[in-house]
Amino acid sequence: MIAKVYSSCVIGINPTEVVVEADISPGLPAFNIVGLPDTAVKESRDRVKAAIKNSGFSFPLKRITVNMAPAGVKKEGAAFDLPMALAILSCEELLKTDKLDSFTFLGELSLDGKLKPVRGALPVAIGLKNFGRNRLLVPKENAREAAVVKEVEIFSAQSLRDVVDFINGKADLKRELSDPERILSRNSRYRIDFNDVKGQEHVKRGLEVAAAGGHNVLLVGPPGSGKSMLAKRLPTILSEITMDESLETSKIHSVAGLLPPNKGLVGTRPFRAPHHTISDAALVGGGISPMPGEISLAHNGVLFLDELPEFKRNVLEVLRQPLEDGSITISRVSCTLTYPAKFMLVGAMNPCPCGHFTDPKRECHCSPIQIQHYLSKISGPLLDRIDIHLEVPRLKYEDLTDKRRGEFSEKIRERVNKARSLQKERYRSEVMLFNAHLEPREMEKYCGMDRESEELLKLAILELGISARAYDKILKVSRTIADLDGKNTIEAHHISEAISYRSLDRNLWG
Repeated sequence: MIAKVYSSCVIGINPTEVVVEADISPGLPAFNIVGLPDTAVKESRDRVKAAIKNSGFSFPLKRITVNMAPAGVKKEGAAFDLPMALAILSCEELLKTDKLDSFTFLGELSLDGKLKPVRGALPVAIGLKNFGRNRLLVPKENAREAAVVKEVEIFSAQSLRDVVDFINGKADLKRELSDPERILSRNSRYRIDFNDVKGQEHVKRGLEVAAAGGHNVLLVGPPGSGKSMLAKRLPTILSEITMDESLETSKIHSVAGLLPPNKGLVGTRPFRAPHHTISDAALVGGGISPMPGEISLAHNGVLFLDELPEFKRNVLEVLRQPLEDGSITISRVSCTLTYPAKFMLVGAMNPCPCGHFTDPKRECHCSPIQIQHYLSKISGPLLDRIDIHLEVPRLKYEDLTDKRRGEFSEKIRERVNKARSLQKERYRSEVMLFNAHLEPREMEKYCGMDRESEELLKLAILELGISARAYDKILKVSRTIADLDGKNTIEAHHISEAISYRSLDRNLWG
């Protein structure tokens, strides 16, 4: 007898329907799995056999063949344990096929028959309607994330026995219901705030400008000046994550197995801070079985690279393409996958190898050649993609002991939202959304300056040694500052402030 059970696998962040077919025929006892399974799927044989026995059923001592169609798609992970077990039990006529055929099943089985959570339940739930199906049964721990998809009926179970009894009508499983908007609102609170930061008003203003225009930022300062503290609070002043952004971000985290079971949705802008020893594959994604990397986990949020010059050169260079395209394509022999990767890059570094070159309280022992070699670890093409350089000085004692609290993130975010709304309206007929994405042709159209501004920018180029590379960056940042100021035309003080955010171009270190 042949039985069919519907399941799904996730390729990249997109689901593909998989039909698990089981055939039991007379012959010497054997259990074969075909259909391009990986090692985890092949090991399902032992898990499924033990789970069926320990759930109170008899495992057939016959020749069992399990096929997973389509055969040309590689099947990965342990999510096919439950469909396999159900297909085998259906062949033994222990299940009613009418309800079985109306569901898609996901679930890993433990040896005692309990269901364990799997990766990718959310993208499967989102893509289920594309298969013409609207019922999904998942382990209890995956119920909250899958239930945010209102178009699909989500059911959950804790064991193989519960699923069998439900299919046979001997027990009832309640449909999992969820309110995505309420979940998003509940998960949208940050535990940190910009008013925690004392002093550093110039840096906080620079980060506000970066958030308003979507600009990448480089923080430069001695150890202990607060670079990491400031970077961690940048997501709190970005515009609130929308439902579409939350679903897309949650899909990536679900595939990576990083979506907390009690949350259901990512409600805040992601903040990822990988260590400088990270490999290029871990940063952009990949591996034998490709998984999303740190840049995709930071999608719609912030990627923070502390001690930027300490990252390997090849690791930093792979950032260039996703910073331009907002996505990363990973090619392997078996497949080619594209993951979204729209993020704000925030780098932090010391001004010299010892970190004390700009510190008035500590003496620097680095030679000019050592300093130049240290700075040259960041390539020109990568610096081209960073619009704002902020000098973060050591805090003075007066700032540390000041009892006054800084401005709250919510207040700053209001100004950021207003500036971003102006940009979305201005660029509604263009492909970009924010000033950071302006191309030279578009800058001529949207970055109009008065005469005083033009003279000031000319003086900066001639007298301060501002490079031609920095010219476009200054215009983009000036456009954002003007938006924060509510002005259509870029004025001289906008240009002046933008120039102050280009410390590397101003030859700060000689």
